[in-house]
Amino acid sequence: SLREGLIWLASGVSNQIKMYLSHPHCAAGMNAAVRATVRVGIYTGAKVYFVHEGYQGLVDGGDNIKPATWESVSMMLQLGGTVIGSARCMDFKEKWGRLKAACNLVKLGITNLCVIGGDGSLTGANQFRTEWSELLADLTKQGKITAEEAKRSSHLNIVGMVGSIDNDFCGTDMTIGTDSALHRIIEVVDAITTTAQSHQRTFILEVMGRHCGYLALVTALACGADWVFIPEMPPEDNWEEHLCKRLIAQRERGSRLNVIIMAEGAQDRKQKPITCDQVKNLVSKKLGFDTRSTILGHVQRGGTPSAFDRILGSRMGVEAVMALLEATPETPACVVSLSGNIAIRLPLMECVQVTKDVTVAMAEGRFQDAVNLRGKSFQNNWNTYKMLAHLSPPEVKSNINIAIVNVGAPCAGMNAAVRSAVRTGLIQGHQMLAVHDGFDGLSNGQIQPITWAEVGGWTGKGGSNLGTKRQLPGKNIEQISLNIAKFNIHSLIIIGGFEAYLGGLELVTAREKYEELCIPMVIIPATVSNNVPGSDFSIGADTALNTITTTCDRIKQSAAGTKRRVFIIETMGGYCGYLATMAGLSSGADAAYIYEEPFHIRDLELNVEHLIEKMKTSVKRGLILRNSNANDNYTTQFLFNLYSEEGKGTFDCRMNILGHMQQGGTPTPFDRNFGTKMGAKSVLWLTDKLKECYRHGRIFANTPDSACVLGMKRRSLIFQPLASLKEDTDFEHRIPKTEWWLKLRPILKILARYEAVEIDTSEAATMEHIIKKTGEIKGGKM
Repeated sequence: SLREGLIWLASGVSNQIKMYLSHPHCAAGMNAAVRATVRVGIYTGAKVYFVHEGYQGLVDGGDNIKPATWESVSMMLQLGGTVIGSARCMDFKEKWGRLKAACNLVKLGITNLCVIGGDGSLTGANQFRTEWSELLADLTKQGKITAEEAKRSSHLNIVGMVGSIDNDFCGTDMTIGTDSALHRIIEVVDAITTTAQSHQRTFILEVMGRHCGYLALVTALACGADWVFIPEMPPEDNWEEHLCKRLIAQRERGSRLNVIIMAEGAQDRKQKPITCDQVKNLVSKKLGFDTRSTILGHVQRGGTPSAFDRILGSRMGVEAVMALLEATPETPACVVSLSGNIAIRLPLMECVQVTKDVTVAMAEGRFQDAVNLRGKSFQNNWNTYKMLAHLSPPEVKSNINIAIVNVGAPCAGMNAAVRSAVRTGLIQGHQMLAVHDGFDGLSNGQIQPITWAEVGGWTGKGGSNLGTKRQLPGKNIEQISLNIAKFNIHSLIIIGGFEAYLGGLELVTAREKYEELCIPMVIIPATVSNNVPGSDFSIGADTALNTITTTCDRIKQSAAGTKRRVFIIETMGGYCGYLATMAGLSSGADAAYIYEEPFHIRDLELNVEHLIEKMKTSVKRGLILRNSNANDNYTTQFLFNLYSEEGKGTFDCRMNILGHMQQGGTPTPFDRNFGTKMGAKSVLWLTDKLKECYRHGRIFANTPDSACVLGMKRRSLIFQPLASLKEDTDFEHRIPKTEWWLKLRPILKILARYEAVEIDTSEAATMEHIIKKTGEIKGGKM
């Protein structure tokens, strides 16, 4: 039984309900969540309302609460902030304010509330729900509502979505707006580093995060900063001396610049604030370095949402509607969230409690507890950063040589993985070898040692600095084995796409014949196509997705101007429809044709009819995506001809093939961070594996688990033996047989207004807990 009235409320307001006051805020990606909630709500038969200006609109009522329509959320995906407004509301703190809000909802028959905001907004929503019966009794007594109206609205369901650029809400991997904020920060860091390098300067950059160091920490990882100040883990007492030594050491290694990242809530161990000016004066006076500081401020909140935030907002919006429709009076208020790539529901007040616990831990000087409470992935980010920035290669070497090779097509983020692997290896005492030009270089002996300084500044560079080729080992296996012996290579890191996976399999198969290949190997998936078995994500796919999304935004703008125009766009990906599907979600496409979901002439007919109907509404434009190998006969040109012919008199068509622009560009923050973590993790795994395989003075590894793919599966980074992945591989079409993102395709169709779409609920989100009985934390950030 669908409840009457889903209500949408975008708010960043009632942080006032907690002991401290916090300003209302908005985050990029909120509009995607608004759009998805409205459209899925309407699709399920509910009546959906907008509440303008946050809780203030709820209190004031009147024109602030308006019915939402399908068209009213069109063309909002690419807009930052929130189109329905958000305002600080002191009235909602007071009982009389909440009484007015309850009265407004009861009169409209609204019994479901969907709130987006930070922990304060969500706490306020929970308080509102808790005292709902009491508010109704008061309103009935005062004669503001009838007993019948009170009975009809006897229970209020609440679901929350977290919109906060700080990523400070415990229990969720990423809050809506965090990824977009990182995009803004990294754009600035990239611009600043070029000028800093030219003038040999030290730059100090302050980013947002009064109580949470997530933005500062990930920025430091993504740009290879020399030092980071975060509130969760203040520096040691004599940090001034350590910082100066660190900066000098970097200059001595050949670096022309220093970058220091600070969270706005940076503090020392005695909880005294550490400011930008304080650090600037220290560096310029003590070291005499030319030093500049930049405070980014509200630049981080604005701008166009990233592809990740749009998809996150859309997925959370869908999940929020599902949670409301399934809610009972006994269900606790929940937040919908993302863990890895899985949508989950968490009890709202548990998340709020853990978030408060972090602040308490910092106030009590329990800094390691604060880091642990932030979750496993915050810890991983911190540990990776510490290792790469604060440790120096040991004097005693390990006599181990690890070679790194890039294979297949280039993609953004490859260089970040190489840099991280090289530096982690050097810290372990190994000698790192760079193989140029893929397996060709391995067979031709294009192998040379690579140093710490040589990979400086690589995180922000697109493409592949080592050079890469699609060539597989094939006939060169013997030559490769001879070079492995000649250069005394003890283990191999292969970074690349499907060719890296196939090449790894060939090397493992050849172990029977060539003993030199009995060394530990790890494959790091890096391809825009995201088609490597054993991993849900590949390095480079996020950058390509953002490139496509930005292009689609521009094309949609053109279509909106000319009216009655349909654009047909071809994306990369081979037989893998990941890019087409995800770009369809992030750009609001009407259809996305892919190989994995076969389509026939009747489907094409339905899509044309759908667009003809769409042209009768106020939204007079269409966007169709097609994966490059979606169908041998229904080519992009064929689709263009079909739509042009069938749309005659109703709409005209244009065609775009995006091509190799999808492989280029500077890596996104996600790809830099992902590449950095993958590179470091692979070397640490190889170091342990080499110890296991060392027998009688030599290394011998021929077990299946000595050659693995390092991949992100559901919620964690795991190593899977190459041999075990063969069963899940469609070798002819170069894709995994199971692809998690196919379950998101129904959302694409529902949001494009197709009728009778079936949603796969086999993995329906259930309520999870983040506080165990011992008080230990389960969830965490990525």
